[in-house]
Amino acid sequence: MSEAPAAPLDSRGGLKDSDVQTEFNRNRPLVQSPSPPFEILAPAEWTAPAVFNSPHSGREFPDDFLRQTRLPLKSLRKSEDCFVDELFGSCVDHGAPLLRALVPRSYIDLNREPYELDPRMFSSELPGYANTGSPRVAGGLGTIPRIVSEGEDIYRGRLDFAEVRKRIEHIYIPYHRTLSALTNAVLSKAGEVLLIDCHSMPASATAHVAPASAGMVDVVLGDRFGASCAEDISAFIETRLERHGLRVLRNKPYAGGFITQNHGAPHRGQHALQIEINRSLYMNEATLEKTRDFQNLSEVIEDVVKALLPYLEERFNPSQLAAE
Repeated sequence: MSEAPAAPLDSRGGLKDSDVQTEFNRNRPLVQSPSPPFEILAPAEWTAPAVFNSPHSGREFPDDFLRQTRLPLKSLRKSEDCFVDELFGSCVDHGAPLLRALVPRSYIDLNREPYELDPRMFSSELPGYANTGSPRVAGGLGTIPRIVSEGEDIYRGRLDFAEVRKRIEHIYIPYHRTLSALTNAVLSKAGEVLLIDCHSMPASATAHVAPASAGMVDVVLGDRFGASCAEDISAFIETRLERHGLRVLRNKPYAGGFITQNHGAPHRGQHALQIEINRSLYMNEATLEKTRDFQNLSEVIEDVVKALLPYLEERFNPSQLAAE
């Protein structure tokens, strides 16, 4: 992977609009779509020692993908973390940036290794560096998914690796380069950083790990059993969520994916926590529409963010983040 670009900060520690626009232009995908593959929602002044990330909420479908798929748009969206970017968008108002994918997860999964690929999907042999044996690939959910979350095959026929390589080189790699630039910018200023990786889960996702008699699980926090985030940070978020009456599990069934694993190294001051929100709290899973509870949940998340960011500032002592 190429070296990360210079951290997009101005002299006050804020994101520079010109650098953000440069990143958008540099990372525009080579697909038939008028939109960039992702965007940074930047605060007016970047003061918080945290970065929020929403890799699965994209819903802008490239034309070439729609010609390749055998599924209707609604089925393709079953893998989407619907509206998660909006649920966590208040972080921008409190001094933290949000990186969000605009392309859909069914087109390219940004929470995987770069080349987790299923050889059954391709018309020719894959290069030796492809990871064809991971459990995610076996389940049809590699970097280029074979199926949507309900098990339906996505594609009409086999794919050309050259086209898939373009997706990875022009979407996946720039996305991760940008995410690293954002977290490294905080790390260089504050000495520590927290990456919040934002996701949603089906209401049925925890049925096998939590008995129904105990009530619905609302949130799963994944810190890879303490390997990706300091215990006190995970506990702080868990406690704040529980104060709002939400039932929270830790690491079951989601301990954290590739992004959490790749960016979490607490011994180096790099904390990463995955948050999975039960979709039934804010949307209709059948129609993929928001319910009237969406606003209430957004306010709960904003309250948690408002409490978390000052806690991090005191813990990390990032006096230089908004200085100069």
